[in-house]
Amino acid sequence: MQRTSPLNTPAIATSTRGWLNGFIGVLIFSGSLPATRVAVLEFDPVFLTLARASIAGVLALCLLLLSREKRPARNQLLSLAVVAIGVVLGFPLLTALALQYVTSAHSIVFLGLLPLATAAFAVLRGGERPRPVFWGFSVLGSLLVVGFAVSQGLSASPKGDMLMLMAVLVCGLGYAEGAKLSRTLGGWQVISWALVLSLPLMLVLAGCLAPASFTGISTPAWLSLAYVSLFSMLIGFVFWYRGLAQGGIAAVGQLQLLQPFFGLALAATLLHEQVSLGMLGVTVAVILCVAGARKFSR
Repeated sequence: MQRTSPLNTPAIATSTRGWLNGFIGVLIFSGSLPATRVAVLEFDPVFLTLARASIAGVLALCLLLLSREKRPARNQLLSLAVVAIGVVLGFPLLTALALQYVTSAHSIVFLGLLPLATAAFAVLRGGERPRPVFWGFSVLGSLLVVGFAVSQGLSASPKGDMLMLMAVLVCGLGYAEGAKLSRTLGGWQVISWALVLSLPLMLVLAGCLAPASFTGISTPAWLSLAYVSLFSMLIGFVFWYRGLAQGGIAAVGQLQLLQPFFGLALAATLLHEQVSLGMLGVTVAVILCVAGARKFSR
């Protein structure tokens, strides 16, 4: 009977922790688009992007000061800038703009493309080399998502769908770059320094673009802003980057295929948006690709 070598135990345990941390991160991120959808009904999408980054940046600065973290090395600043452009500014802004034209349920389906984008950048930026079968499962999951969108005739809004595709691209780059940097800088430190790096610009622009009055902003809108600032912008990345660094960027990145399922459930429950059987069918089929991708990720 074949026995597992004790030398492999630490690696297996680390990989398992990576998948667990990644799963927690996906759960947190699943509420991002429904919360953003609620917020953009009353906040300008550009101001919302700047406000959430500013709030998260101030919290991140407090964490770094309290923990007395050392400043990043000079050769890490470019990677931090890429993370900031991808996940602090790019993805939140593009999704907020897209959600002016499409429902959160429709936009969530496009998140099924994120694992493929993340895996591609894991190869380009992280030096990972998944097995060919892995790419088959990853591409299949992505094709299911795209096929569903095409079957709907993209009738919701071509502009909204294009913005979501752009958001997926910059987010995949930010995920891969941040995960690579997490191996040396640490998971929560990466997102914290990226937020702090962009904080001065975010604060100035948020102040310039702030509405003349916040009178009339409802409680759900404020709660949504709080969620995307605290959880989507900071806490979620603590688990996500740690998971990607521990379990592999391309492999753990496939957990994003689960995000549409959780997001659709939230959209139906909290926003009372219609979730068709087609959406659910595609989501279930995509979820099945996670197991296959995980098995052949290395």
